[in-house]
Amino acid sequence: MWAELLCGLVIYKLFRRFFYDDDVLELDTSDSNSIFSVADRIEKLFGGKVYVGLQIPDADTGSRQNIDMVLVTKGEAMVISVKNISGSVSFDADGSWVCTGANKHKAERHPDPVVETKKQVAILESYLEQRGVALPEGYLSWKVILPNPNFCPINSNYFPSEVITYDQWIQLKPEPKSMFSGWMKGAFRAGKKEMQESINEKLNFILSTAPMWDRLELKGSKFILGEFLEFKGKQEDTQALRNIRRSKVSRLIIQKTSMFGLAHSKLQVLYSPRDYRTEGASASEWKEVTVRSSTEVLFQPQYSTKVRKFKLSSISSVSLSA
Repeated sequence: MWAELLCGLVIYKLFRRFFYDDDVLELDTSDSNSIFSVADRIEKLFGGKVYVGLQIPDADTGSRQNIDMVLVTKGEAMVISVKNISGSVSFDADGSWVCTGANKHKAERHPDPVVETKKQVAILESYLEQRGVALPEGYLSWKVILPNPNFCPINSNYFPSEVITYDQWIQLKPEPKSMFSGWMKGAFRAGKKEMQESINEKLNFILSTAPMWDRLELKGSKFILGEFLEFKGKQEDTQALRNIRRSKVSRLIIQKTSMFGLAHSKLQVLYSPRDYRTEGASASEWKEVTVRSSTEVLFQPQYSTKVRKFKLSSISSVSLSA
């Protein structure tokens, strides 16, 4: 019996060694996944363009303000915070949210997302002005979306209308006129079409070139926001990848070149040269290099002080910010 258990443990360790990256197993990607899930649904329901994982410079503090996403549609824009909070939620005297239950060992405290998001709006407006775009009053608004089905507020009357609970979130449907238009204050009206298009074009350009977190997509459609650091592996592999730097490359796609994913299999890394004039690259512009699947990526997730290692075999793609 003990021999069988030992044999099973050895097989399990080998299976993990060849097919999984320990950091992938240990890393909680639920928050990042919820952000990308919300962004994808918003684009499908209401059109426009969603910019995810922004790091907007704050002139007052000299630091960068993290913004989950900004939606830009015709004649309007919206800062959206996604809070993947679960459990019973009460509200403290200072405005913070206190979460209990949902398998939590102790209560979790979260700064008031409403206050945080309003601050993000002010910082974004200031940043846009610095880059030459002064938005009309009411053009930029905000929302806090709570997409976790296990979120249970003790007093929902506490929420302002800008907070979208899970029950409201799942009931959203596309409308002839953008749902978000009803939440805007003083958005442009007919007769100002050229001005709308001009501002919309400038907004899309500025946000597409604004500082953003790098994006790591793992197998199984799991996303991680953070900072790409470097490649680690055999010297000939890291040498082959030497041209992949954020100043020159915007996106990587990893593909297998062998039928069976053992440690000695090879991976094909396709990378897109950065072009600041357009988004992405045509198929003819993609370049490729082949390396061992044991090659690793060093990546520091958002809000984490720990640098993680991911095998290329566990990664689908990497998007690098400018």
